[in-house]
Amino acid sequence: MTEVVHTPRVFSGIQPSGGLTLGNYLGAIKRFVDMQESGIETLYCMVDLHAITVWQDPADLRHNTRELAAGYIAAGLDPSKSILFNQSQVSAHAELGWLFSCIARMGWMKRMTQFKDKAGKNAENASLGLFGYPALMAADILIYHSTHVPVGEDQKQHLELTRDVAAKFNHDFGVDFFPMTEPVIEGAATRVMSLRDGSKKMSKSDPSDASRINMTDDADTIAKKIRKAKTDPDALPSEVEGLSERPEARNLVNIFAALSDMDVDAVLSDVGGKQFSEFKPMLVDLAVEKLSPISTEMARLMNDPAEIDRILGEGSGRARAIATPILEKTYDIVGMIRS
Repeated sequence: MTEVVHTPRVFSGIQPSGGLTLGNYLGAIKRFVDMQESGIETLYCMVDLHAITVWQDPADLRHNTRELAAGYIAAGLDPSKSILFNQSQVSAHAELGWLFSCIARMGWMKRMTQFKDKAGKNAENASLGLFGYPALMAADILIYHSTHVPVGEDQKQHLELTRDVAAKFNHDFGVDFFPMTEPVIEGAATRVMSLRDGSKKMSKSDPSDASRINMTDDADTIAKKIRKAKTDPDALPSEVEGLSERPEARNLVNIFAALSDMDVDAVLSDVGGKQFSEFKPMLVDLAVEKLSPISTEMARLMNDPAEIDRILGEGSGRARAIATPILEKTYDIVGMIRS
């Protein structure tokens, strides 16, 4: 069988389940913007179907979806270069998600660590959607025959399952239809940690607002949070190895590196030997310079929700144009009669 060569295409998405944080920006959106300029077709989604695997207030979900879209655009995603849309406007995601639910195995789902983390000790009361989340994620990616997905380390297991689903579908039906999507995991701050505890991921669900920088924070708030970020009493090292047992120091250095587009080695060669009393003001200046224009632009965009809705509607039409023929071919392979 002749191997099919798939057109390079990037897909990724973020749940509109709360406010955007610096972790979302450095771990995902900033990388989305970089890939937009690569010459490869890029699709970036607000995955609202995933968001409702846990309860969402309807008004909050609408607001958060628009705010996420505003964050995408304010950070540099251009709707004329990338396809921006919310997942629920493209029904092919849900349709292929059901087909993949019939391909994926229960044992695969039970191994997913994110389900265990989110469901906790109350797994019996978790939604079926939360359990089957990875099958829908596989559909999100493969409905566009996406060849590359920028993901954080915490989503790598789900992407491996996406490859398993694609391989099983291709094997079961004797086709070479779905691509083996490659993860793109790179950058100094693909996993941004809490400002209050360097061993925990920065999260919008953390009860302490001081633990994170929100992308809607103004310059004064950004500065205050960085100045109060947890550190240790030692000077910064000159080499990366010196950060190995210092999670808070490593986190702040990683953030500086990611915001300045430098690698960690280069940052430490500049700041090695400095105390945090010297380094934090440098990080404050950099963070305010890079982030406050984004928060200002997000606020402007949120004052015109109709324009955001227009952009998402246009993007969903472009997404459907790619997804529909792939879905129809999938139905044909499976053996379903379509009028």
